Amino acid sequence: MQGPKAYIEQNKDRFLNELMDLLKIPSISADSAFSHDVLHMAKTVEEALIAAGCTHTEICETEGYPIVYGERTIDPSLPTVLVYGHYDVQPPDPLNLWTSPPFEPVVKKTNLHPNGAIYARGASDDKGQMYMHIKALEYMVQNDKLPCNVKFMIEGEEEVGSNSLVTFVKENQKRLANDIILISDTGMIAKDVPSITTGLRGLSYVEVEVTGPNRDLHSGLYGGAVANPINILAKMIASLHDENNHITIPGFYEKVQELSREEREAMAKAPFDLKAYQDEIGIESVYGEKGYTTNERNSIRPTLDVNGIWGGYTGEGAKTVIPSKAYAKISMRLVPNQDWHEITELFSSHFKSIAPKGVTVKVTPHHGGQGYVTPIDFVGYRAAEKAYQKTFGTTPIPQRGGGSIPIVALFEQELQSKTILMGFGLDSDAIHSPNEHFGVENYLKGIETIPYFYEYFTEMSR
Repeated sequence: MQGPKAYIEQNKDRFLNELMDLLKIPSISADSAFSHDVLHMAKTVEEALIAAGCTHTEICETEGYPIVYGERTIDPSLPTVLVYGHYDVQPPDPLNLWTSPPFEPVVKKTNLHPNGAIYARGASDDKGQMYMHIKALEYMVQNDKLPCNVKFMIEGEEEVGSNSLVTFVKENQKRLANDIILISDTGMIAKDVPSITTGLRGLSYVEVEVTGPNRDLHSGLYGGAVANPINILAKMIASLHDENNHITIPGFYEKVQELSREEREAMAKAPFDLKAYQDEIGIESVYGEKGYTTNERNSIRPTLDVNGIWGGYTGEGAKTVIPSKAYAKISMRLVPNQDWHEITELFSSHFKSIAPKGVTVKVTPHHGGQGYVTPIDFVGYRAAEKAYQKTFGTTPIPQRGGGSIPIVALFEQELQSKTILMGFGLDSDAIHSPNEHFGVENYLKGIETIPYFYEYFTEMSR
């Protein structure tokens, strides 16, 4: 029998090549033109689970894309770990900003990753991190090191709201019964500073449409006399924040829980280099809600951001029109206690109320989810903490995350179990952006660390 580090060293080239093959599949769930690729990806994940040692697998059909289920039960009296991940990815646009094609993965050396990082859409979010768990299972099975039962639930709609997963979880509570849920779809503070995400923000995602005249108009004949939907939309969006970058929607902050001074001081102990942060993303200064630090703004505070805006003529050259319609996509990151349904309604009512005469407004909710906080005083957290200590040689820092995994709150509600978020990505991985990448060392370190979580969780649960 080998330890995980020796097994990884022996198989690291294969582990890397297998992940590269997964990254070649453009499993973009948001674009129906890639539906065949998403389905192909589901089948590929099932094959990987079988090869790793799952004794039962199934591609579970849904109204959307299928959920890949796998399990290996060694003793029903032992604890069961449920691993969640997703095989779909974000669209790669804008393509012209990629330094290499998004679905032609390549390993490049960087200052941060001298041993290389894998560049491809989905490298970090979430194919690379999902596949760590499959390879960790392979190690444990091949070396007779699996100490408990394991189940896998890998979905194909995370990037579009996980609508099918909600129904699947509610209808399969017995099949999905577990003692802990393990997810790697988050990150660490730094490459050599492990952390465990203890909080996630919720999400409300909407699309707005502003309509003016019944057709596009000549801007010379009608300019100045007719409301321009793009001008109006820009003003309406600008009004959603005040001079302190405080969101102006009435009732938006009503249920926001303010952290105590002690909690904020504890957060401030996490290492953070503001200049390096600015340099990495190419900005001269940070920007955000007055009275809060950068790390607080992107984790414990709610936000409202425009994710896309369009209307009128955007082709080459000039076309002088007043457009009939203008559109925007808007996301709101929410903190625990904020209900995403309630926030969506507050936004919709407010946005319609600030529209001037001469235009009409339509708000279409897309998807959302609740925030989540993981306690740090239960067996799952302690097992994860010990696993990181074993492989990194240092105690991980508990950290609130700024992103959203809306189904985590659903898991606790429907399956009555806690979730541990063991992420191995970095903020610099450029997830959802051009040139997404995942450090080779991060990938392999995840495979090394995960088996220790199983070992310690099983020991501590007895």
